[in-house]
Amino acid sequence: MKKLYGVTTAMVTPFDEDSSVNLQKVAELTEFLISKGVHCLFPLGTTGEMLKLSVPERKAIAETVVKTAKGRVTVYIHVGDVNVNNVMELASHAHQIGADGIGVVTPIYFGVNEREMESFYIQIASNLPDNFPIYLYSIPQCTGNQLSVEVANNIAKACKNVVGIKYSFPDFTLMSKYLDVNDGDFDVVFGPDHLFLPALALGCTGTVSGISGVYPEPFVALYDAYQERNIEKARKLQKLATKYCHALKNGSNMSYFKEGLRMRGMDVGVMKGPQLDLTSEEIEDLRNSLLEIDQELSILR
Repeated sequence: MKKLYGVTTAMVTPFDEDSSVNLQKVAELTEFLISKGVHCLFPLGTTGEMLKLSVPERKAIAETVVKTAKGRVTVYIHVGDVNVNNVMELASHAHQIGADGIGVVTPIYFGVNEREMESFYIQIASNLPDNFPIYLYSIPQCTGNQLSVEVANNIAKACKNVVGIKYSFPDFTLMSKYLDVNDGDFDVVFGPDHLFLPALALGCTGTVSGISGVYPEPFVALYDAYQERNIEKARKLQKLATKYCHALKNGSNMSYFKEGLRMRGMDVGVMKGPQLDLTSEEIEDLRNSLLEIDQELSILR
């Protein structure tokens, strides 16, 4: 059973001008990220604009990433959706195509109580083999639903295949409590990229990072430095990674990710509406910011 660790990169979804998915660019992006040393890939999450995609599109992207990766890195497919039937279908598909596991975001938009939250996850987990790992995924600022420690614990106790959580809100107190779920046998990967190092220090196994989808290098180097117990170097790399986070708007606008990748020679197409591509002024500001930070990256590497 492969789990998430180190730098797990949340992938953008490449679109053509007509808003269709470009699978060739999905494959190219997969190769780019693997070449930069990331440890795991996480397509079709928030960064991947998942709710703008049809079920067939999501299946095609998942298949492309798994096929391209060829087992060189761990691949988890995010399968969350507003429609529970879609979640079940996508989860089964991820298992069938040989993904290493799945992530499932909490219910979205419509409020759920704790009994409903627990039932939702147990229903999904019970439809999959016990040895196919599942990560809960909590991003309350987007979904409108918080996943309590008590419910996470109940789910993990009831479902052998629920092995951890992707937590994408900068609340260290709650994050530290997730680490105690299931008597401590529960992985936590932290979403806020600018807090990667302190999250590792508290016991997280890694980050699920959108910023690393554009600039994997400082995050991979940070994780390596931490594993080597070179904390001073890790601190410097965290400061550098944080500068990239600020320049790329901390993942609040995926058009910055796509433009940043384009500037690095990796064209991943356009945003799918209603979101728009950056203006020429925004592109120029981003270019200037990244050029300045890139000089620091070249010195540290």
